[in-house]
Amino acid sequence: MYNELIKIAKKRINFGRLTDKRKKIKKFCKKFSDYLKQLLQEKGLERSRVVRMADLNETFGYQIFTGARHPSRNKVLQIAFAMALTLKETNRALTAAGVSVLNCKDRRDAIIIFCIDRGCSLQKVNEELYRFGEETVS
Repeated sequence: MYNELIKIAKKRINFGRLTDKRKKIKKFCKKFSDYLKQLLQEKGLERSRVVRMADLNETFGYQIFTGARHPSRNKVLQIAFAMALTLKETNRALTAAGVSVLNCKDRRDAIIIFCIDRGCSLQKVNEELYRFGEETVS
């Protein structure tokens, strides 16, 4: 009987952790989608154009913008390049999405930072990453 109680308790603890993790993900999604809406308004951009420029699947892109889906770090970067965000805005978007910010000590991130500073397109950053043998953004 004691072993059964321990098993039940462990299941509840794990369930609680999963629930907390889901709440955090939903919080980040909402926070990120709110930030995207703010940026769209500030920059006078259309969501459909950003999704297209970011080379995202249309449905997935809209789900990111509404907060229904949690984007990966690369998807956030794709959106950042499509919106021509500054380094500060990009790092804020990455933070809002709950992923790590760009780190200049990381070779791949340094190339991405360089491209952001130069106002490069998504295609150009991918070309630069490929040229240096790094994983592309999209």
